[in-house]
Amino acid sequence: MSSLSGKVQTVLGPVDPSKLGRTLTHEHLTMTFDCCYCPPPACHEATSKGPILMKNLFWIQQNPYSHKENLQLHQETEAIKEELLYFKAKGGGAVVENTTTGIRRDVQTLKWLAEQTGVHVISGAGFYVDATHSSETRAMSVEQLTGVLIDEILHGADGTTIKCGVIGEIGCSWPLTESERKVLQATAHAQAQLGCPVIIHPGRSPNAPFQIIRVLQEAGADIAKTVMSHLDRTIFDKKELLEFAQLGCYLEYDLFGTEFLNYQFNQEIDMPDDNKRIRRCDFMMNVLSSAPLGHGKCALGSVSFF
Repeated sequence: MSSLSGKVQTVLGPVDPSKLGRTLTHEHLTMTFDCCYCPPPACHEATSKGPILMKNLFWIQQNPYSHKENLQLHQETEAIKEELLYFKAKGGGAVVENTTTGIRRDVQTLKWLAEQTGVHVISGAGFYVDATHSSETRAMSVEQLTGVLIDEILHGADGTTIKCGVIGEIGCSWPLTESERKVLQATAHAQAQLGCPVIIHPGRSPNAPFQIIRVLQEAGADIAKTVMSHLDRTIFDKKELLEFAQLGCYLEYDLFGTEFLNYQFNQEIDMPDDNKRIRRCDFMMNVLSSAPLGHGKCALGSVSFF
C-alpha cells in the first residue's frame, strides 16, 4: 500500500490529488438500473416500453424509473463521452464512478472513456443493494466479501487488471438486509486494511444513515473517510441532519437535476428541487464550518484519498 499512500487510484493508474482538478464525486457513466424498474399504470404501459422520443420526454422526466430504455445507461457510451468532453471544457477534471457489482459495472468502458476524454475516472468497488445480490454473493462470508473488495482495489475488477479507487457506492435498503449488513462489515474491514474512502447509498428512510454508520463503526470503519450519499432525499429535518453530521462522515448532496413530482421509490418523500438542495447545503456548510473538527463535513459531493 505504500505506493498508493497519498495517491488517487484511477482506472488509468495512480495520480496525485493535485492533478484531479474539479471533481464530480457521485456519477454513473455506464450502468443498468433494471432492478429499480417501477411498472406504470396500465394506461402508460405502451409508453414505458417505447423509445425515448420528444413527444414522451415529459412523461419520462416525471416517471424516469418506469421507462425501460431510460434505465439502460450502458447503451449511451458516445453520449457520455460527449458529456465528459463538455465537462472538461468547462473546467472539470475527474469523476468518481459509483457503479458497483449488480448494476453492470464496466471498467473496460470506464478506461476507454478516460483515454478518449482525458478526464480522470475513479471506479468503485463493491456491491449494490440486496435486490441485485447474486446467490453467490449472499452465500459469501464477511471474510470472503472483504477479500473481493481488497482484490478489486489492489489487483483489478471484473476479471481485468483495471483497479478500483474507492469502495462504493455500497447499496443499502431499508430495512437493512442480512446480506447488505455483511457487505457493510466487509467494507469496514477492507477500509481498515487499505485506508481508502467509502461511499454509501442509504435506504430511503431518515433512520437508514444512522443505522449504517453504527454498523460500520462496530466493524472498525474510519467514519471520517466515509461519504453518506443521497441525503437530499433522505434526511429533511435540520435538527436531525445536524445530529447525523456529528457522527463525522461526509454529507453528500448528489441528486442534482433529479426533479419530479412523484418519487416512485418512496411516495412519502417530496423530492427537493436544485434550489432547495443548494440552500440546504449552504445552511449545513455555514453551521459545520464553525463546528468542532470531526463533527461532519458537507459538500456538493466529496471524496478523500488513500
